[in-house]
Parts: sequence; C-alpha cells; structure tokens
Amino acid sequence: MLRPFLIYLVLCLVACLTSTPLSADDARVRVENIFYRTDVETPTPIMQEKCRLDISCPAGENQFATIVWFHGGGLTSGQRSIPRELERSGIAVVAASYRLHPDVSAPAYIEDAAAAIAWTVKHIKEYGGAADRIVISGHSAGGYLAAMTSFDKKYLQAFGVDADSLAGVAPISGQMITHFTIRKENGIEDTRPVIDGYAPLNHIRSDSSPLLLVTGDREQELLGRYEENAYTWRMLKQLKHPDVTLHELGGYDHGQMVRPAFPLLLKFVDRVTAVDTTSRK
Repeated sequence: MLRPFLIYLVLCLVACLTSTPLSADDARVRVENIFYRTDVETPTPIMQEKCRLDISCPAGENQFATIVWFHGGGLTSGQRSIPRELERSGIAVVAASYRLHPDVSAPAYIEDAAAAIAWTVKHIKEYGGAADRIVISGHSAGGYLAAMTSFDKKYLQAFGVDADSLAGVAPISGQMITHFTIRKENGIEDTRPVIDGYAPLNHIRSDSSPLLLVTGDREQELLGRYEENAYTWRMLKQLKHPDVTLHELGGYDHGQMVRPAFPLLLKFVDRVTAVDTTSRK
C-alpha cells in the first residue's frame, strides 16, 4: 500500500529539483477578479460574475507595455486566463472575461470588451504601466472582439477612449465577417457569410492602429477564417493603411495555432510600443 505513495513522493521531489525557479527579473505582481463595468450603476448578477479581469505586471518596472487579452469560445463559452508565454515576457497582461450567449446577445459582448479596454487605459498607470503602450489581442472570439472594438470606434468612444490611441491590435484567428454566433442570433446559417454592422471588415479604416493578423493553415482552419483575414489585409492595403501584417501558420489548425502565434504577438508588441527587448525571458 505504501509503494504508490512512495512513488508519488519521489516524483514530487524530482519535479521540485528540476523546476526552474523564477529569477528576480521574472517577479510579477498579480491582481485578480477586478470588476470593470463600473460605468453601470446597478450591474446584473451575470455582469457581476463575468465582467472581471486579472492583471499580471512586471514587479519594480514602470512605463511598461500591456497586452489586453480576450479568451475564445465562440462567444458562448470560455473563461479568462493569462497565457504563461505572455506573462513571462516582461510586459503586463490583462485577461478579461465577458458575458456570453445565451445570457446576452450582441452588442453586449463587444460593449464588455470595450469596457475592459477602457478600464485598462484609465487604470494601468496605477500599476506602473503606460496608457499609450497598450495592445489588444485575443484568440478566435477574443480576436473578433479585439478587431471590432478597434475598427468600429463607437464602442470605445462610449467610454471616452479613442480607438486609434491604442498602440496596436492583434487578432489571433479572429473572425472578420459578422461572427457566426451573432448570425445565429439573427436566424442566419453559419455557412452564409454576412458583412454588416457587426463585421470588423465593415469598419476598416486607413487610420486605425497598427494591425497584426495571424491565422492557422488555410486548409486546417475554421471555414473561411484565413480567407476573411487575407481579405481584410488586402483591403487595408488598398486603403493604404501604413502598418498591417498577415501571417499564416502552416501546419496548424485553429486550436493548435495559438501558442505558435505568441512569438509573433510579442515581436509586434516590441515594435509598436518600443519595449526594451532585453527584458524578455
């Protein structure tokens, strides 16, 4: 009976001996479960539950850049989490959750995302960050929210923030046409593409913030995901947008492509925020 327990102890000891301790340069300050819909006088219970964010900041640093990260899940599922690959990068990460279908419908998701971004712009300096060094990003549905809040300026304007003041926007395999869940809310089949007021593509502008578009392999991605992003890139080029880049990660499907996209995201953050790359681990 003791043998399994002894094996467990040995494995724990090996894990302790082989793990790499955090150095002084890796020290983080983490604050969790912050309610960001402070604009609402009487928030609903679901708003109280979902409209929360976590912050991870580099300790002892000032004027650092920040990534606001939105999780995926088709606007129907998922929860916030701070990707470790970003948390160790010497920058701050704000991970925000938001209300989901069927508890709410559009535009509630986009409004929540805008509120989380605006909260970060207005409060990140309290944690040592710079309000003019904020990049918004997210995977899948999170990428859609990043694109919508940056292209359609009305959402951030409602919170007193100019979308064009963002240092950069980086949707990771985000939908550029109207999101399939929003189409479903309106009785439209997910195989029918729609470009209406809820499509980031409908709001592209030549003067929007620097943009990084990343997708998985066009043959392995969700239906049309690469093509939507490629068309967005092409039309922004046609508008003579000065800073838009598209990457296709060959060999990776929609779920697999997230982690390979992180180095591209961090390089983008370095460039558009002038972060000192010597702080990277």
